[in-house]
Amino acid sequence: MSEKILQNQVAIITGGGTGIGAACADMFADHGAHVVIAGRSLQTITSVANRNRGTAIVCDVTKFEDVQGLFLKAKMITGKVDILVNNAGVPGPVSPIADVNIDQWRKCAEINLFGAMYCMREAARIMCEQKSGSIINMSSLMGIEGYPMRSAYSATKFALVGMTEAVAREVGPYNVRVNALLPGAVSGENMDRILERRAEAEGRSVAEIVKENYTDPAALKRWVAPEEVAKAALFYASDASSAVTGDKMKVCCGRF
Repeated sequence: MSEKILQNQVAIITGGGTGIGAACADMFADHGAHVVIAGRSLQTITSVANRNRGTAIVCDVTKFEDVQGLFLKAKMITGKVDILVNNAGVPGPVSPIADVNIDQWRKCAEINLFGAMYCMREAARIMCEQKSGSIINMSSLMGIEGYPMRSAYSATKFALVGMTEAVAREVGPYNVRVNALLPGAVSGENMDRILERRAEAEGRSVAEIVKENYTDPAALKRWVAPEEVAKAALFYASDASSAVTGDKMKVCCGRF
């Protein structure tokens, strides 16, 4: 590409081996960033890192020591960490609250909320010291609108929006920006698994659930592609959004 708007910047992308994370890695690398792909599967993250000439670092975001090691290693690349895409997450249990598995609910909070907090903590320490940086938190449309049978996911994604606004005020004086993306239904393996579980729980076909709950309610009548979320992340990562912080942006094909 002719314009490398992230030239010489280091971008950490958690959950970077698949879906939205991998799409962000590809796009950021295309725009000149050195991408650090973090995730639990070495094989998956290595594949994404290799095609982008980036760095793969195994990290379980629920383990604070892993997160500390991730940021320490990433900082060693150029002496800075310029961008964090806080993307690691799980769908959590798909179940009515009366029947929900408590251990699955807690695990969802450990990954989606505590994992995100650990990464924000380490990013803020580095970025505030260097007086620059952009943190992009991957919330969800379910972070502003509760959804039935998804209480764990909704709770964690609502919390991530609140953390975004709170931390944006804390780190703003150090020229560090914090924003949140709110993807709608994004096509891919993750959504396929959710649909299978939901179809089983509701006793309906996947096609019926997709039409009624995902594509028909959207103004554009289709899914969101991972690459479309990556484009929005690129906006928040770059100087195009230099005056934007504490913001949240829907990327949902118009699921109002």
